[in-house]
Parts: sequence; structure tokens; C-alpha cells
Amino acid sequence: MAPCNCGRAGRSVIVYRLVLPNGVTREYPTRREADAANNRAGGRGSITAVPR
Repeated sequence: MAPCNCGRAGRSVIVYRLVLPNGVTREYPTRREADAANNRAGGRGSITAVPR
């Protein structure tokens, strides 16, 4: 993997990506926010931690 020259000294930030069944994708800074959004949307989405 090539090094990232993005000014963060190699550290990555984790965000939580919520993908809803209708194809909408949103990212949240915490798992709690992603869970809450998923519950508001009916609870059928999937949440994945992704590096930024």
C-alpha cells in the first residue's frame, strides 16, 4: 500500500458507513450515530467501519 501524503502523518480516521436498502450511503463519526440513523431508517441498513 502506498503511503498517504495527506498531512496526517500516516494516521487514519475511522468512520462508520451506513448503507440503506434503498442505496443511500451516509458516513458518521461514531458507531452510535450510525446505529441511531439506521434505527430511524427502519433498522435494515448495514454499518461498516472504514478508514478515511
